[in-house]
Amino acid sequence: MSKSQFEQLRAMTVIVADTGEIQEIEKIKPQDATTNPSLITTAVQLPQYQPIMDEVLLAAKKKLGGGAKDKDVANLAFKGLAVEFGKRILKIVPGRVSTEVDARLSYDTDATLSQAREIIQQYAAAGVSKDRVLIKIASTWEGIRAAEVLEKEGIHCNMTLLFGIHQAVAAAEARATLISPFVGRILDWYKKDTGKDYQGADDPGVQSVTNIYNYFKKFDYKTVVMGASFRNIGEIQHLAGCDLLTIAPKLIEELEATQADLPRQLDPAKSKTMQIEKLVIDKSTFDKMHAENRMAHDKLKEGIEGFSAALEKLESLLAKRLAELGANQQQTVGAAR
Repeated sequence: MSKSQFEQLRAMTVIVADTGEIQEIEKIKPQDATTNPSLITTAVQLPQYQPIMDEVLLAAKKKLGGGAKDKDVANLAFKGLAVEFGKRILKIVPGRVSTEVDARLSYDTDATLSQAREIIQQYAAAGVSKDRVLIKIASTWEGIRAAEVLEKEGIHCNMTLLFGIHQAVAAAEARATLISPFVGRILDWYKKDTGKDYQGADDPGVQSVTNIYNYFKKFDYKTVVMGASFRNIGEIQHLAGCDLLTIAPKLIEELEATQADLPRQLDPAKSKTMQIEKLVIDKSTFDKMHAENRMAHDKLKEGIEGFSAALEKLESLLAKRLAELGANQQQTVGAAR
């Protein structure tokens, strides 16, 4: 019996689970896992993960004291929730988990540094080495500068919401450990902008990641490329051989069900032979290229706003659940009297 495309892909690319659902990660058994605010918000609304939310809320309430406002407790709890999911995920995966800095800090280097260090401290307090954690930071100029400092401190970074070569090169020059170019979101933008459909190698998201991969290998950057945000398995098939790919469980199932041969598409040896112009990215060049790239400009802004909205929804969910826990506690006390 021939191997599935998923098995073939695993032989040339590190597979990362793109989900906040611990049960899905147990099923997939990936090398690494990555989460984001939207995935965590979705996960905590499932009944099987409510005990995790309750545990984090009660710990935050205890830390702030009985007189703390529900909103302040919820704010502290949401910071701890991603780490709590991360700790549980790390019991399943042998590699690393990506944990995201608050998207609302994307244009503030100092605030990003502060929260990144706080996340690493929370993991350290639970006995988790910083080598097993990637701090996810939006690929703004300010975020990339924060990553540069963190990497010098031995804190590894995953640059997310990355849509253009200018972001990728700036991140590599800052020696970020990993970048996550968003394939599907690039496709979404072009389909909406042109009214066309794109398949396979013509997919602009596939082309973007291919160009970034070839650039990195041509110029010997240590930063690795992890394609993210897939809309279909065709995108994944055309990026076979990429350093890493972070894939949602549904698409992994499709690859497992597909038996056809999966040829390698990205190969560092081929990249070395290509004629590629070297770019120099300083802030003015970054800003100019970002302004001229309508897709990257729109999708970065939209991505930050989307993750920020997910965080606000998560804070609301936590505040609501905290109120429920308080009411249940009062009922228990009343019944005992």
